[in-house]
Amino acid sequence: MKKSLVLAMAMALGVTASAYAANPFSDVPAGHWAYDSVAKLAAAGVVDGYADGAFDGDKLMTRYEMAQIVAKAMAKGADCDKLAAEFADELDTLGVRVAKLEKGADAVKITGETRLRYWNYEEDGNKDKTNLRTRIWIKGQVNEDWTATAMLENVQDIKADGGDETTNFQRAYVNGKVGGLKVQAGRYSFCDFEGGLIYDHRMDGVQVSYGKEVKVTAGVGKTSSTIKDDFEYANVATKFGVVDAKASFYNFHAADDVTVYAVTAAMPLAKGLKLTGTYLFNESDLVADADDGYVVALNYKGAKASKPGSWGLWAKYYDQPAGTAVDPTWEAQEPSFGDKFGWEAWGVGVDYALAKNIVAQVKYYDLDAEDDKDYETLYAQVNFSF
Repeated sequence: MKKSLVLAMAMALGVTASAYAANPFSDVPAGHWAYDSVAKLAAAGVVDGYADGAFDGDKLMTRYEMAQIVAKAMAKGADCDKLAAEFADELDTLGVRVAKLEKGADAVKITGETRLRYWNYEEDGNKDKTNLRTRIWIKGQVNEDWTATAMLENVQDIKADGGDETTNFQRAYVNGKVGGLKVQAGRYSFCDFEGGLIYDHRMDGVQVSYGKEVKVTAGVGKTSSTIKDDFEYANVATKFGVVDAKASFYNFHAADDVTVYAVTAAMPLAKGLKLTGTYLFNESDLVADADDGYVVALNYKGAKASKPGSWGLWAKYYDQPAGTAVDPTWEAQEPSFGDKFGWEAWGVGVDYALAKNIVAQVKYYDLDAEDDKDYETLYAQVNFSF
């Protein structure tokens, strides 16, 4: 233990004990420069020394030894959030829940992201679009079991002559527990369990989930996108060896009901390489004799905002007839859903972490729609998270 660390622990941890408590260590005699600090820590039970009765103040500690000191200080009510965060893994090994420290932190946390986005569409001539989207997330702790979350979004179109700007209060929901059920209620973002192939937008409703090895989720509400329908969904997810499996149900009550059953399986092919397949059972009233659909995706690694230099690649093939999608996630130009058009398409993409919390992405889509038009889209973005 370094001498400077002895003093820092005694002062920064706020451990209270008599400055005149007996010092149990043979190598820290009365009159030693660190006598009072060591005595306080020893009297409070924060430091124990070694088996030979020595304190060994000039000896370097292991991370595990330091974590033991932090754990004991936490048990005494000391304020050591930064140290707990640094030694979180070691504290977890000791059985100390670092999450408990959050009780002393600010009740409200604010995070956000700013995303610069560019599209180039090639259908009946080129068309470009650029905008800047900023989202601010506000999360507050209601009590031990419940949190409240809200999100404010600003979107600015970037044009030479100035562009449109909108600011909206996009999310407001609570998360918590009722018995063994996890509950989410309010206006929240709903990305379907197939990765946004069918619906990925806001919804006003309530969702409950139960289980761990076999997780069951169900929800009901109203979609809050351009298509406003009453909506029910349910999902069962589990794991078979290395395969993640899900079965889902979606029902949108439009003028013509859109009903889709989906089965998804995902498995690793090699380190960092994953294959995902989804089959969409189309029972929608949107079109007569609706065809089923499927999507196959291959993903390799992926950029992590916390790890500069990390990167990833992906490729997907879509066969989604009319009735298998309502408001999906992708940046491709697409035919109007109101005209009952489906599509076959493929897409590829790459992402790269330029620096900590800065990730760039480039995507390309080629879509053949059931309206006999070809839609090609080049999309790029840089995301700044904070």
